[in-house]
Amino acid sequence: MSRIAAVHSVLAPHRYSQREITDLVARLCLPEGADRRPLDRFHTGARVRYRHTALPLEAYAALGDFGAANDVFVATAVELGAEAVSGALRAAGLSPRDVDLVMFTSVTGIATPSVDALLAGRLGLRPDVRRLPVFGLGCVAGAAGIARLHDYLAGHPDHVAVLLCVELCSLTFQRRDPSPANLVASGLFGDGAAAAVLCGSRRAAASGPTVVDTRSHLYPDTERVMGWDVTGSGFRVVLDPAVPEVVRKHLADDVDGLIGDHGLERRDVAAWVCHPGGPRVLEAVTEALDLPDGALEVTWRSLAEVGNLSSASVLHVLRETLVRRPAGGGAPGVLLAMGPGFCSELVLLRW
Repeated sequence: MSRIAAVHSVLAPHRYSQREITDLVARLCLPEGADRRPLDRFHTGARVRYRHTALPLEAYAALGDFGAANDVFVATAVELGAEAVSGALRAAGLSPRDVDLVMFTSVTGIATPSVDALLAGRLGLRPDVRRLPVFGLGCVAGAAGIARLHDYLAGHPDHVAVLLCVELCSLTFQRRDPSPANLVASGLFGDGAAAAVLCGSRRAAASGPTVVDTRSHLYPDTERVMGWDVTGSGFRVVLDPAVPEVVRKHLADDVDGLIGDHGLERRDVAAWVCHPGGPRVLEAVTEALDLPDGALEVTWRSLAEVGNLSSASVLHVLRETLVRRPAGGGAPGVLLAMGPGFCSELVLLRW
């Protein structure tokens, strides 16, 4: 089994209340004189109080095109990524030269060389470090990244692997687009980064949960439930209201299959580390799994304080869970996220 030695999360530098962001979206997205009540309803219903952004709010109107927004993505992703990885390695008691594999994931910008390559010299990673940049997983990538690093470490038990997720969702909001999907997304998603350090079974690591098993599920005929349409103005969100119903239909069987293989039932799970996909999604997760009150408290609080950070969000929730959970004891936990595909990734943990 691999072990999660440390997680470190970083937020974008500018923090605003939901009301301030709603007012900006009204100015940039709605036609002059349009009724803004649907926008207000979407943003209030997101149950987000604050979010962080890569730029000051007043700078978004001046972003000329997709290229300008992507330039901001690359520069900011390098800054936040360096801070996240450095913090995670310090917390794990490791140095950059200990890292054998780094996986970078984002769905809110593109770079070639990839952000992990841009970080290698700055952080002091070894020249022979293995790199795996991944695009397209979206919100599920935090869980999928841990699962894939676990797979890698099973074959390299002496190695150290780092997962870095950076998402700058504010740079993808489409100006002059009053569609419900754009207005909902502009009320839900925020900017931030997180890094997780995993160690193989033969590598000494600080106390942290072990990864026991993982499970992936790609649901058929759901390709248009969530994702991007790539347009001349950048990434235009695809967000179908059917997401909660897909969760209700499939999630319980997936979770029961994973934990059942290890002789566990849902009532045995001591910690649910859930991606904060939004209120309706979290309500669907609670209903599908018949979770007790408070089981997703950390997730709800993360949603309220920083919004949905796409791939980085579940790592933010994991970091808070690590602070709250006692080391040892053998208590099982389940880390889960869903994203474009439409798909789910589940990770069985044990403290």
